[in-house]
Amino acid sequence: MGYTQETDPETTSKAIGKEVHVSPKHCREVCKMLKGMKVEEARSYLSSVADLKTPVPYSRYKKYLSPKAKVGPARYPKKAAKAILDVIESARSNAEYKGLDSDNMRIRSASAHRGRIQAAYMPRAYGRSTPWNEQTTNIEIILEEVGRSP
Repeated sequence: MGYTQETDPETTSKAIGKEVHVSPKHCREVCKMLKGMKVEEARSYLSSVADLKTPVPYSRYKKYLSPKAKVGPARYPKKAAKAILDVIESARSNAEYKGLDSDNMRIRSASAHRGRIQAAYMPRAYGRSTPWNEQTTNIEIILEEVGRSP
């Protein structure tokens, strides 16, 4: 499994979180909000989502969602926000290691894809069982310096 985009290694920094135990649907909606943000802005946004202060508007999986004020159908995906924040921190530290200006970076690409499903079963009455599978997500973050673009 590699990255979904080709980038210039002189100006970009990348990180992947593989098979994170988070819902892919929640991660997709959070990643959609992060594209184009500066790293510090994204960090503060994700921490406020994790603290249940800022809702994330949902555009795809919103059938039974209650609307939030001035946002529309939204949720507070706390677990997804924390997982994506960890991947952003990893990409930021990769930028520092490469000698890039980590304070002057923006999120060029943020994507989440379904990972491997870990199969499990829940015992039920009368000797039956029900599938109780664990979904995982592959989270990919690509940062680039603000002043430069390929």
